[in-house]
Amino acid sequence: MKNLVIVESPAKAKTIEKYLGKDFHVLSSVGHIRSIVKKTKDGTPPIDVANDFFAIYEVDPEKKKVITELKRNVKAVGKENVWLATDEDREGEAIAWHLCKVLDLPIETTKRIVFHEITKDAITNAIKNPRTVDMNLVQAQQARQILDRLVGFELSPVVWQKVPGGKSAGRVQSPAVRLLVEREREIMKFEGNSQFKVTAIFIHDNQEFKAELNQKFDTEEAANEFLNSLKPAEFIVSDISKTPGTRNPAAPFTTSTLQQEANSKLGFSSKATMASAQKLYQDGKITYMRTDSVNLSGQAIAAATDFIKRLYGPDYSTVRKFKTKSASAQEAHEAIRPTDITLETASNNSYDQKLYDLIRRRTLASQMSPAKLEKTTITIDIKGDKLPKSKKPAQFEAKGEVITFDGFLRVYGGNKDELLPKLQSGDEVNSHDITARQTFTRPPSRYTEGSLVKKLEELGIGRPSTYATIIDTIQTRGYVEKGDSEGQPRDVIVLNYNGEEVSRSIVQEKLARHAANLFQRQAAN
Repeated sequence: MKNLVIVESPAKAKTIEKYLGKDFHVLSSVGHIRSIVKKTKDGTPPIDVANDFFAIYEVDPEKKKVITELKRNVKAVGKENVWLATDEDREGEAIAWHLCKVLDLPIETTKRIVFHEITKDAITNAIKNPRTVDMNLVQAQQARQILDRLVGFELSPVVWQKVPGGKSAGRVQSPAVRLLVEREREIMKFEGNSQFKVTAIFIHDNQEFKAELNQKFDTEEAANEFLNSLKPAEFIVSDISKTPGTRNPAAPFTTSTLQQEANSKLGFSSKATMASAQKLYQDGKITYMRTDSVNLSGQAIAAATDFIKRLYGPDYSTVRKFKTKSASAQEAHEAIRPTDITLETASNNSYDQKLYDLIRRRTLASQMSPAKLEKTTITIDIKGDKLPKSKKPAQFEAKGEVITFDGFLRVYGGNKDELLPKLQSGDEVNSHDITARQTFTRPPSRYTEGSLVKKLEELGIGRPSTYATIIDTIQTRGYVEKGDSEGQPRDVIVLNYNGEEVSRSIVQEKLARHAANLFQRQAAN
């Protein structure tokens, strides 16, 4: 053994050692090895605010065996042959610095390598281009950690006194809980009302289509009067408008958007999403999963372009370069993407495979042509002597959308055409069924894990790497809990005109106020 490479993850160590060959031995620090002490032996503060916020660190008790093994291997190869290959983010840089301190490695000369994907090319290229520990990143991590501790030290005693069962407070978890509390109070103050929405099923040339009335009614009496006025009415097409349009794909995934989309499309929690992404990264299937950049490398764009042209044809290919909106984004990183865009199956684990498929399709879509569509609106006038007088003439509108070229929708997103019959102005259509249904204004929705991540990102609270941990922490400590998706049943009035008479019925629907969201239990306190 001539060289020792130290990484964070044991799973990653095996993959990297396979690529580097017999001259390299790869070991893992198993994450962080040191943290700020909770109490010092002589009673001095663990963080000296008066002395440039100097912090006292100690080796985590469960990492003592790991450190012993690393020291033994460092001695065997010599300090000059040690390579630090911890993750490329701020936390990884801090771990590299802590390893230098604990293993007595010279910070100025110890070789530091980084890579955003675990592939043979990326690893060998990193070995050819080592650098040293970036102290700016280390100090940024220390500042964040120290700030976390200071906030926690100040706020936690207040929580213990004021909140029954409160366990802690923090720089990010406390604002996250506040967002949930504020939303819960908005819901509790909400006073809703109801209106009646009228929809109709029309028939033309044996084809049914749906249309909606251009006005709503505040009372059951008004809705009932309108339906009864339709008994001698005729329905005439007065206008047909067609508007061409396009739909563009979204950018490749960042950590935040991956958590949001996995929650929305797959029902994954932030914690489950990051666990699957971590596994895929360690297996060399995707690039580094903690990033706030939407960039793709030139090599990745070229590979995706070639694959799209070969599989779908040149018309489906449109090269795009996305730019991150956030001023604090680290543009040097890439978005989350597959390391091999042609690989369809990346894991035997169904959860990991579903997430990989989502990442792969999103990456492909980002380099595909816009979808082309045609939006059609049919306006139907009501001709009848008994119609109630109103400032705005009552009309039905039928709206449809036809995808004329699917583009990126071929791999990502819906492709559902809403077809309308071929009609001309002046055509008469027959009503099959016209319904006035009671609808209720909805209170603000509770946050889902995905929407909470989005809100935290919008407000600049936390970082991509912390969202999953924060959301898991506030649930584990009992500050919030997940609601169910069923909601409470509610009676709804439905008036139906079948072409001869108006009937009234009561149906039940689920009140979606409590749908699958995070719920702050003590919001009113």
